[in-house]
Amino acid sequence: MEITPQSRVGEIAASFPLATRVFARHRIDFCCGGGIPLVEVCARRGLDPEAVVAEIAAALAATPAPGADWNEAPLDELVQHLLTAYHAPLREELPRLEAMVRKVASVHGEREPVRLPALQAAFLALEADLTQHMDSEEAELFPPILERGVEAAPAVASFRDDHTEVGRLLGEIRALTDDFRLPDGACNTWSALWHGLEALENDLHHHIHLENNVLFPRLAAA
Repeated sequence: MEITPQSRVGEIAASFPLATRVFARHRIDFCCGGGIPLVEVCARRGLDPEAVVAEIAAALAATPAPGADWNEAPLDELVQHLLTAYHAPLREELPRLEAMVRKVASVHGEREPVRLPALQAAFLALEADLTQHMDSEEAELFPPILERGVEAAPAVASFRDDHTEVGRLLGEIRALTDDFRLPDGACNTWSALWHGLEALENDLHHHIHLENNVLFPRLAAA
């Protein structure tokens, strides 16, 4: 496809995975907001869409394409990739982050009596939603694809809705952490928590992008 300001950001990310680096740099949501044209997203963020298109083109010209093309790979391989690269690490990382967010809220709650309890509540809601979402995908959506092929896959509307809520909670966490900027005098656990939450956001953007903009459209087209 040709990338233009009218292209939808999710389609750009699906066709040109390296474009996600440019989107991340400008905080353009290509997962939950993947259905929005680039020109509209840029208007909201005060960006020049032609400059963003040029930046993507430069990135594509300078860097070799990645090996796996998930638009063409068999669907069972894509699902296995989602399980191995995202679901399994997420199930390990969420409890680690929960322990840190509880510790920071407990130890430093008097210093930040509003923000840290709100952050803990937002993270726990995110953790619960993600765990339920992964359980549902692994019980309902993925087995038919892995076992019998795409014909048996159920509707994906509810899974898209889950992603929308995850995106909302990620935005709330980013706001509560002041774009992951550490306060003066933050301890090592506080620093590790902020870095961990930022890494979680990045991984979830790529995870949700592969489902919303690659897996789900391929299921719909089958």
